Amino acid sequence: MRTAYKVRIYPTHEQAAVLNRTFGCVRLVWNTVLAWRHARYRTEGVTTSYAQSDRYLTELKRDGGHDFLYEISSVPLQQALRHQYTAFANFFAGRARYPRFKSRHGRQSATYTRSAFRWRDGRLWLAKMDEPLELVWSWAKIDLATLDPTTVTISRDPDGRWYACLAVETEAEPEPVPAAGSAVGVDLGVKDFAVTSVGQRIANPRHLERRAHNLARYQRRMARKQRGSNNRAKAKAKVARAHTKVRDARADFLHKTTSRLVRDHDLIVIEDLNVKGMVRNRHLARVISDCGWGEFRRQLEYKTRRYGRHLIVVDRWYPSSKTCSACGHLLAELSLSTRHWTCPDCGTRHDRDVNAAKNILAAGRAVSACGADVSHSGSSRVRSAVKQEAQPVRAGIPRL
Repeated sequence: MRTAYKVRIYPTHEQAAVLNRTFGCVRLVWNTVLAWRHARYRTEGVTTSYAQSDRYLTELKRDGGHDFLYEISSVPLQQALRHQYTAFANFFAGRARYPRFKSRHGRQSATYTRSAFRWRDGRLWLAKMDEPLELVWSWAKIDLATLDPTTVTISRDPDGRWYACLAVETEAEPEPVPAAGSAVGVDLGVKDFAVTSVGQRIANPRHLERRAHNLARYQRRMARKQRGSNNRAKAKAKVARAHTKVRDARADFLHKTTSRLVRDHDLIVIEDLNVKGMVRNRHLARVISDCGWGEFRRQLEYKTRRYGRHLIVVDRWYPSSKTCSACGHLLAELSLSTRHWTCPDCGTRHDRDVNAAKNILAAGRAVSACGADVSHSGSSRVRSAVKQEAQPVRAGIPRL
């Protein structure tokens, strides 16, 4: 199993200068090769392999105008080409969007393989550096000296913080947590971040909305500064730190919420939401993006797989809110403003969100019983389970 540990690092001025030069060269190679791919495809109509891009990098170093590329380690440049090739493969497979050019104003990173770094007794030496990097280890139960990283990715965020991501290959699988003996359905929302089938409501912290006033003030201050000045750079760093606080608070909330769900339930059922389509609503785009539903599902996927739990994703078209969880009656229409409704068939009074969570759990149990698309601990990904019922005939004569 492949595991990554992300730690804070504090480079010296000399180490920071080497890393900044490495970031600039990696960005230059990425953008130059990407532009060459564009031109080659437009003029010749052919795609570019990794070997061809590698030969182009060699020619780029020898043309006389890029001698500074020899001043840094060649491994991060080679890794940039590998990452670009993987990005194009993911794009053509429909898993990602088209690769873009890198900017000097965003997050900077460089990846080192074992030939470009040395790991001894929990200390890290990078290529072109004489002293080890100072890093802060946050996992007290894991001995830092026993790790054997395969790759190390050094990054610098726009707020000025430095990180090292250590990728480690481990043979031992984590032990499954004890069985909890319970199952839960989760209905995600905006007013309440999540409502469970047992009636528990997880409040939406609205991290971005709470800090929107400070963000606006910092951005106004940055807009008044002259472009290219040191004062503008300082103001820009404050804006980046404000956004980092929002991002860290959101990540902390999502990790605590998903960990609690995985720890307390053996079976978790969620709905397959079309987040990409929902954020096109200009009235709710910022609120939906602030919730982090996509990250919530991603964390549930890997945590249930790691700790031996089960995750089922119900089809997004399942009418969970309009179906009575007591008798199964399906309403013809239910407006979004209706938060409570009474079933006309059995007379049960329903809370809209709790009723939806109960129906999501029932649909997940039905799918699990018939053996369809259930995410077990050893599966590689989660797939959406469709409804196990016949679709109604909309028009015409049904074909037998």
